[in-house]
Amino acid sequence: MAKTSQKATSRPARTIPFAGYIALIPFLLVIIGYELLPLAQLVIDAFIGKESGALGLENFIKVFTTPLYQQSIVNSVWISIVSAIVGIVVAFLAARFAYESSPRVRNAFTMVLNMMSNFSGVPLAFAFMILMGNSGVLTLLGQQWGIPFLADFDLYTGQGLLILYIYFQIPLATLLLLPAFSGIRKEWREAATILQASSAVYWFRIVIPNLMPSILGTLSVLFSNALAAYATAYAVVMNNYALLPLQITSKFKGDVQIDAATGGALACVLIILMVVCTLINNYFTKRASKGREIV
Repeated sequence: MAKTSQKATSRPARTIPFAGYIALIPFLLVIIGYELLPLAQLVIDAFIGKESGALGLENFIKVFTTPLYQQSIVNSVWISIVSAIVGIVVAFLAARFAYESSPRVRNAFTMVLNMMSNFSGVPLAFAFMILMGNSGVLTLLGQQWGIPFLADFDLYTGQGLLILYIYFQIPLATLLLLPAFSGIRKEWREAATILQASSAVYWFRIVIPNLMPSILGTLSVLFSNALAAYATAYAVVMNNYALLPLQITSKFKGDVQIDAATGGALACVLIILMVVCTLINNYFTKRASKGREIV
């Protein structure tokens, strides 16, 4: 019996080498059909001139020389950067609060964050219209009570969009930072206390440098999230404010005609901005990780 069991345990298990690849076929088909092929078509349209029909940079020259498209790029980058920075600061404070709270409070806080993170797009736009639109509740109360910010606030401008973007950036950033706070060790606090370090020194010299890779990664996600946001902005301002995603959509859903060439060039600019943001984030994340290892 012992020999039989020994032979049974030493017998190599049967493996089916191609089973995993077969299971990946539906996933690969979705990636090719819904991501790679549309991306390839966008790139082809971007480099084929609308008027000449020849390969070249005609569409990109049009994008970077037309004031409307220039302003769209500037507005999108500005709103993305500001909303990402404000969102990461508020999210850091919120994640710190959850980290220092009891497990019951932390679970309730996480549940609220999950609900808030799913409240975006058109429902979020309508909610802000009801609260802070031209006839919104807070706007009317501000006019009645003489509160300048509420009385003079215009939701249908760049500042209004910035408030909207910051609102939906905070829950996402907080959820992304919460796992990083779980990596903070109690020994760090004890060592800082023994060395008589203040709370500010503990956070800025020990905790934040160790959390910096997660902070930078979250910042990159927030920038890309705001840069490509479409539904919320369209529901609030439609095409009355120059934003890159709105201009791209207008070229493929125009009431008069479709301009796939200019739309493809604008989409390529959007992709390039995201790639540049990702590369910059990867560079600083690697530097932060190396610095943390040295420390």
